[in-house]
Parts: sequence; structure tokens; C-alpha cells
Amino acid sequence: MFPVKPNAYGSEEPPNAAYRGKDMHGNEGHFMPSPIWIAPFVVLLLSIALLPLIPATRHWWEHNRNKLLLALGLGLVTLVYYLLRGAGFHHAQPGWPTVVKVLGHAVLDDYVPFIVLLFSLYVISGGINLRGDLPARPSTNLLFLWLGAALASFIGTTGASMLLIRPLLQTNSERKHVKHTVIFFIFMVSNIGGSLLPIGDPPLFLGYLRGVPFLWTFNLWKEWLFACLVLGVVYYLWETQLYRRETPADIARDERTLQPLRLRGSFNIVLLLFVVLAVGTLVPGQKFPGTDWEVPRLWHELGFREIVQLVLAGISMWLTPTGIRKANDFNFTAIGEVACLFIGIFICMQVPIEILQGVGPMLASHGLTAPWFFFWATGGLSSFLDNAPTYVVYFETARSVQWGNSAELLSLATGGAIAVPLLRAVSLGAVFMGANTYIGNGPNFMVKSIAEQAGVKMPSFFSYMLYSIGLLIPLFLLITVLFIQ
Repeated sequence: MFPVKPNAYGSEEPPNAAYRGKDMHGNEGHFMPSPIWIAPFVVLLLSIALLPLIPATRHWWEHNRNKLLLALGLGLVTLVYYLLRGAGFHHAQPGWPTVVKVLGHAVLDDYVPFIVLLFSLYVISGGINLRGDLPARPSTNLLFLWLGAALASFIGTTGASMLLIRPLLQTNSERKHVKHTVIFFIFMVSNIGGSLLPIGDPPLFLGYLRGVPFLWTFNLWKEWLFACLVLGVVYYLWETQLYRRETPADIARDERTLQPLRLRGSFNIVLLLFVVLAVGTLVPGQKFPGTDWEVPRLWHELGFREIVQLVLAGISMWLTPTGIRKANDFNFTAIGEVACLFIGIFICMQVPIEILQGVGPMLASHGLTAPWFFFWATGGLSSFLDNAPTYVVYFETARSVQWGNSAELLSLATGGAIAVPLLRAVSLGAVFMGANTYIGNGPNFMVKSIAEQAGVKMPSFFSYMLYSIGLLIPLFLLITVLFIQ
């Protein structure tokens, strides 16, 4: 058997075990798939990008059922590849044993914890009604963005996005130029803002499960603050120009239609904090904070942490008055869209991630171990492969790098160590560049969907990328020069 050691999930199988096996000659290593089997993943991405734009498919694509059918169909193609693939894959017999292992990794280990966390935060935050209609001035909108960026690390990018996107849209409901505000909201609140705690963004949560200390991510505060300040200044200048283009009638109506901010369903904030505690403390194989009690590994196998999150979401649904959710226009369409598409994404991405598992160490062996390389490699792939599993790939690659300066090594709770400059680069790349596309991070799609339900004409997949390339890539180049050593 392939030598393994217990990991943070409580399993004796390493997180990337599904990618390991023997080559056709029986040598230990990575079985490298043919690049042609990336096709289902590429087709799924192109479908997300193009089908909403094609008149013949636009209406068909509006239904989550059809998104699910397409995602599962392309996922099935990927599973057929693994079904027919030769022996030696993960030391499993060809056929169903391989498919079962791939599904276990893609669905049980990655998709289920991912979607349960998003679902719980979505449901609970949907029971918090922060309403009001403030003057939609540039300074007001900027305060919304900075407040969301500050909250995201503590209640998650999903929680902060769901809490603030609706009052922000209501505040701007009298204005015509709103699209750019939602785009910056995705940049700052749905992504970059979640850099300071593992609960903030799924990639950092996966790093915590792999032994990164819970509070280590606070070391990213300089990059977080720099990015938020730069984007805030750029937004304010842009917003000021567009505010001047609003008609006098719209501005007058906006100034007249005022309502003070009012918070209802505030007990849900406590439930959000309990979700944070559940995610941060119910880690199998690790001691419960402040005690000598070790969380049983069996709990992971039973999905105890996910059950706790779902129970908290159920309590929120039970106790929150119906009027609050109705006032939020709460429904399951946005989270349903994420769930339908990402089940296909997580299955189809197994082939490209498997290729990366082989290519990553090979690149490291050729001397590509500079932090800037890990930052851009992690970030570039996080834009399209979803930032959580991409983080795992480069985290494991970084952990395998022999780092010369022992003072820069961080000991992991699960054993071993990782170079701090590489961990910093991987963390920043995954969290920051998840903002580059709609599929880079789960909340991106939800915010887009909620804004469109509110009547905001959001840019298409590729049009959104024009904004991210023009605004974020120069920022990331600056961060590379100033912070990524």
C-alpha cells in the first residue's frame, strides 16, 4: 500500500490520495491523464460563460434544473473516464473502485463540506434583515464596501455578502449606475475581505484543516488592508464620476426616499458565530481549544461538523419570522445555482487537478519555488478551478519544498512544516484571485444572482473578466512587488 499518515480529516488517506498511483511501468508516482479529458471541465466553464448570452439557450439556462442536468451530464463523462481507465490508479482495480474513490474525494471530502458551509451561512444570514434607504452617495457606498470587507473574515465572505448586498441594492435602487458597485462588492466583500480568518474563505478553512494555526491568517493583514484601501480609492473616484451622470430627478428621488437602517433577526448573528465556532473547533484529531479533549475522528466520518451547521441553519429557519425572510426576498435560487453548478465543477475538475498534482512537484523540482510563482500559479488557477481545491494542490506542493531558512518554517498541527513565504503566497493567491471570475469563489455567483433578481444588469462571464483584468491584475502586480518576497 502507498505509505500514508493520518490527516486533519481524521482519515488515514492523504487528501490528494485519489491522485496517486503507479504509472504504466509500475513505478510509484502520478498517473498523468491525457489533456483531452479536461474537455468536460472546459465545456462546463464555457457553458456558464456563453449559454446565458445565446438567445436560443438564454431562457433554458435560467432554470437551475437545467444547470444541474448539464453539470451532472459532464460529470458523468468524467466518471466514465475513470471507470474505463487502466489499473494502477490509486492502487485500485479498474472500474467501480476507482469511480468510488474519485466520488469520495470530489463529493464527500470537498463538495459536501463546501456546500454545507455556504448553505448554512446563506440561510442564517438570510434571516438577518438590515434595511434602510440611505442617500446613495459615493461615500455611503464606499462605507458599505469597507464594512463588508471588515466583516467577511469574521462571518465568512458568504455571510457578509448575504447580509449587506440587499441593503446596498436597496440604497441604490433609485440610481441607474449600480453595476460597478456590485462588481467592487464581489472584489472586496465576497473575496479579498475574507483573508484574516479560516472561516473567512473556504481555501483558508482547508488550510486550517491541514494544520495551519487558526490565527496565523491574521498575518495577512497588511496585504488585506492594502488591497482594500487601493480598491476603495479606485472605487470612490469611479463612483464619483458616475454619480455626476445620474439625472437630477433620480438624485432628488434618492435624497427624498430615505429610511434609517433597521436591523431585524439579530439573534441570527449569534447563530453565525456558532457556525464559526463549529468550523473552527470541531476538527477531528485536534484538541478542543482550552482543553485536553481531542475531537473524535469518528465525528468526521459521521459528518458531525456538517450536521451541526445544518442544525443551526434549521434553527434559523424555525425561529426567524417569515416576514423577515420575505422582506429579504429570501429564496433558495441563488444557493441552488451554486449547488447545481459546483457539483459538476468539483467532479469535472478532478482530471485537471490530477494533472496539477503531477506538474506541481515537477515544477518545484526544476527550481520554481519562488513565492511569486506560487502566488500567481495558485491565483491564476483559482480563477477557474475554484479557489478551495486549487489551494490544496499548491499547499501540498509548497509543503514538499525543501526551504533553506528554518526560521521561516511554520510547524503544522497535523505534522510537518511549510515555508511561511510560500504559505503566504498560496493563501493570498487563492483568496484574492478568486475574485477574477464568477466561479472563482462560491459567493460570487450568489451576489450576481441576487443583483440580477433586483434588476441590475450584471456583466456576462467574459465582460466581468474585463473588469477584473483591468482593475485587479494591476493591484496584484503591486502586491507581488511590495509583499511577495
